[in-house]
Amino acid sequence: MKRSLLAVILLVCVLTTLNGADQANPQTAPVDKAQMAEKVRQEFLLNWNNYKKYGWGHDMFKPLSRGHCDWHEVPLYLTAVDAMDTLYLMGFQKEGDEAREFVATNLSFDHDIHVKNYEMVIRIMGGLLSTYQITGDKRLLALAEDEGNRLLPVFKSETGMPYTHVDFKTGAVQGEISNPTEIGSLLLELGTLSKLTGKPIYYDKAKRAMVELYNRRSPLGLIGSTMNVRTGKWIDPADGFSNFHKTMLKCQQLFGDKDCEQMWHTSITAINKYVADDTANDLYYGQTNMFTGKRVSTFFSAGGASFGATLASSGDLVRARRLLDSSYKMWANFGMDPEKFDYQSMKVIDPRSVMRGGAVESAYYLYYYTKDPRYLEMGVTFLEAMIRYCKTDGGYAELWNLKTKEKNDELQTFFLASTLKYLYLLYAPPETIDPTKSIFSVEAHPLKRTW
Repeated sequence: MKRSLLAVILLVCVLTTLNGADQANPQTAPVDKAQMAEKVRQEFLLNWNNYKKYGWGHDMFKPLSRGHCDWHEVPLYLTAVDAMDTLYLMGFQKEGDEAREFVATNLSFDHDIHVKNYEMVIRIMGGLLSTYQITGDKRLLALAEDEGNRLLPVFKSETGMPYTHVDFKTGAVQGEISNPTEIGSLLLELGTLSKLTGKPIYYDKAKRAMVELYNRRSPLGLIGSTMNVRTGKWIDPADGFSNFHKTMLKCQQLFGDKDCEQMWHTSITAINKYVADDTANDLYYGQTNMFTGKRVSTFFSAGGASFGATLASSGDLVRARRLLDSSYKMWANFGMDPEKFDYQSMKVIDPRSVMRGGAVESAYYLYYYTKDPRYLEMGVTFLEAMIRYCKTDGGYAELWNLKTKEKNDELQTFFLASTLKYLYLLYAPPETIDPTKSIFSVEAHPLKRTW
């Protein structure tokens, strides 16, 4: 009798323990990938239709006032060019053909306007080249080549590193104070232009800029954050990581460039030694002095979350996972990702949230390499947050203040070119694109090694 009573008591205890464990760690239903992919498509289409309604023939549309705006005195159709390849990847063939025909017929660079070289390369040239590779429309390649020729004067500094601005019509340049991203992140697009046209000048100019920047690293292997491209002198020695570092790896992957491969290995070794901030629970990449290696700040940005994707594609899945987990805390703590926050104090420094795709990109790459369903669940969180805080009848609006959720009457073109593209690809059928064969540019334009 005593043994029977004891058995019953033990059984009750076990069942109670199991029930408590189930409540503490509830089983979540698997993410329906097809359903999520379609949901992202519809959110993209909402914004695309609002661009057509309020901003067609202009650079951007204004979701709150339902108007439009241009970067310069004449429009360059930035949203249309930047989002074209996303339309095709998402299966919007009709809309993609309409955008492509409009751009091919109307886009011209023959204007007396000063443009920012870096933005013209990543948004316009990248969009033209990737859509050309998707469709074979030679008019897009001709436009990319015309643009490339008009941008070449920026490389006429004494160092070969590019000035920030150039006049499309006259070739006059200005802006000698620049940063590693804008100096050394041009080779993917300009290199692809060289390969597709058979003209090496674009590759050579962009690569020389990369090498000149790399050669000015400190004895520790680090670079600063601000430089005078005319003199080659550093202005701000605070080092972090930038798109320059990511471009080294991607150029090795796209072009098989051994110099880029060597520069990447040297740089990432220094970054992981001096810039990585491995705290008790998290991994972030802050800022250090390029000459001493001493930490100077503990800022992390929404754009910096994309470095997890770079780490993943380089094979460093351990750091990639940890960095994305840290980045995900931004969303968990603040509702969305602030432009900049201090990871030591966990306080927001820049309260804007412009829906950058850094964390989404990292989730896409990590899911591709690991098939861990956690990254599918992260994607659901990202999309639901943007729907909750940024969606309006006139399209998505970025947040001016993450704390108050006050909206700003703007939607950056990279939301359609990058953020929603990576979010869709996270759930899309694997045959949609292979990220080991199509190398995504800074602006998420897939470039293929077709030469």
